[in-house]
Amino acid sequence: MESTAGKHAEELDLHALRVLDVLFRERSITRAASALNTQQPALSKTLARLRRYFDDPLFVRVSLHMEPTAKALELEKPVRAVLDGLQRLRSEQSRFEAPLSRRVFRVFTLDAGVIVILPPIIKTLLTSAPGVRLRAAQVGLQNLHPSLESGDIDLAIGEFPLLIPGIRRQKLFSGQHMCIFQKDHPRLRQTPSLDEFMEEQHIFITAAGTGHPHQVAERSLEQQLPAKNIIAHVPTFTAAAILAKSTNAVATMPGPVAAVLACELDMKLARPPLKLPAFEIAQYWHERFDRDPGNQWLRAVIYSQFGGKPPGRKR
Repeated sequence: MESTAGKHAEELDLHALRVLDVLFRERSITRAASALNTQQPALSKTLARLRRYFDDPLFVRVSLHMEPTAKALELEKPVRAVLDGLQRLRSEQSRFEAPLSRRVFRVFTLDAGVIVILPPIIKTLLTSAPGVRLRAAQVGLQNLHPSLESGDIDLAIGEFPLLIPGIRRQKLFSGQHMCIFQKDHPRLRQTPSLDEFMEEQHIFITAAGTGHPHQVAERSLEQQLPAKNIIAHVPTFTAAAILAKSTNAVATMPGPVAAVLACELDMKLARPPLKLPAFEIAQYWHERFDRDPGNQWLRAVIYSQFGGKPPGRKR
């Protein structure tokens, strides 16, 4: 007797497997359609074909999300193996010619990375690979690992200690926090003393987008400063710098970011006279794309710019 899958063999294609793979990750038709850059009706139609092919609902709605059936769970690893095999095949056969490529790379980085990392990289690409584009992709930190795994994000740059299973990591540089304030500040010198620093007013940068190392440093700073001297909390480093310049306040942030903003805004840059935890910036990618020629090329470009050479340091 012909199996149900056999009756629909002509309907099963790589796009359908890709839809199934994304549904395993997203557990939502809306989010899956967004990840695949397609319309919900088209994705629902593909899911209907998959259900007929496997003679199983595959995903059932539970509360506000969809849960895989027992049959779907059996399929998850084989589907991933097929897609991984195809990716390896493409990587082995394809060449990446940077000067001719028109590829769009999706890079996840936080506020500091946009300020420090992207400008010199884009400047390099405009010369060596004028058709290549970088897109600063926005995903929630909780979705970063699956986005790297699926290839929706090509690289992540920053410090992400929770990115572990299947993720490759390459250190770029380490650094310390610095503070910036008005160039003609009425009280602070280029090297403020601890008492002078503690007595000044401070701007805090508090947001998920500032990253793990800054949040750790900020908590340490908050424990040491008098609460009355913390006059504002803002969501970005740039906002903190502009506010500090207009209020005689001090903004403390990762050194490379502080160096860029101090230069652009004509402010003083100084080392804070108290101990704050160091940070280490790396680039991250999923092992599925370790041998992808384009991914390898972009990683090499970034490492050549920042590997072991903190931004802002003369070299």
